[in-house]
Amino acid sequence: MPESEREPFQLGIFMPNCSHAYCISSYKPEPDDWTYESNKNIAQAAETAGFDFLFPVSRWRGFGGETNYLGTSLETMTWAAAILAATHTIRVYSTVHVPVFHPLVAAKMGGTLDHIGQGRWGINIVSGWSATEFGMMGIELLPHAERYQRTTAFIEILKGLWTQEPGSFTHVSPWYQITDGYVMPQPMQQPHPPIVNAGTSDAARDLVARLCDWAFIAPPSAEATPDMADDFKQRAQAYSRQVRCAGMPFVLWRETEKEAQAEVQRIMDQTDMVAAQNWASGLSIGSESMSGFSLKMLALGAGALPVVGTAYQVAEQLARLYELGMDGVLIEFLHYYDDTVRFGKEIVPLLRQMGVVA
Repeated sequence: MPESEREPFQLGIFMPNCSHAYCISSYKPEPDDWTYESNKNIAQAAETAGFDFLFPVSRWRGFGGETNYLGTSLETMTWAAAILAATHTIRVYSTVHVPVFHPLVAAKMGGTLDHIGQGRWGINIVSGWSATEFGMMGIELLPHAERYQRTTAFIEILKGLWTQEPGSFTHVSPWYQITDGYVMPQPMQQPHPPIVNAGTSDAARDLVARLCDWAFIAPPSAEATPDMADDFKQRAQAYSRQVRCAGMPFVLWRETEKEAQAEVQRIMDQTDMVAAQNWASGLSIGSESMSGFSLKMLALGAGALPVVGTAYQVAEQLARLYELGMDGVLIEFLHYYDDTVRFGKEIVPLLRQMGVVA
């Protein structure tokens, strides 16, 4: 899309609705920022700071080690209801694992959530990759290709229930049978709330291109962004659609670059190696979303793209991601509440001066 037609950079926060989010390290300045009260305060601060959306991770058990990484977590449909009720303008997403939710139930909950937020809710659809999590429910992971076939059916059902006359939607597939599907209220957003997927396999990219509104991507470097973003967008164009891409940077800044790098080193020096190995092993078995990171790099934001330096350096790096094809960012912080407030005061004004955000 020509630069003159691009929408402003969208600023999002990868919320700490799970414990030790998102550094796989025992270095955690505020260990209990996973609580609802903390998440509510961060959400309200984000709204004041000029952020556009909030995004949770969905986990059903932790990854062991000293930290039991992500082991305590707030479920994201109920979390979103409370956060939407406590905010006024910011968009709030839920993350849904396809193997766990029936699509009609998810559609009903989504319609309710969009009314609670007066048209501010969105959904992240995850095919599922953790055999350990789903194994405790007696759910076996499907082969990778079949997983995305089922996810395709899941999204088609959501869209059908949200857009067709209530009581008229029918769907038959190997995974679901919907007869005279009825969801009321339907969402306030037309034609439906935004749908996100974070997969990067070939099957996932095609799914995003055909059915989703956002692709959340994790390039291993800023330089890898254009190829990844262009691929999603060109695939979408082949279906006469548009898809936007958001990256997942871990953002940390201090008065000097040296101080910022020292804080990064502190995180990596205290890597929870057991949890990091469990996280990496789970990904290699069941997901193609991230690869090529050492355990130490995984410790820093669980594989997020490091955006580190002074406030101006961080603003420059974020602006560069926009130039390279990212339409938004899903930011991870070390000290969530304080960093959210500081970001609004120290970095958002720089991004505005650079013409990146509205």
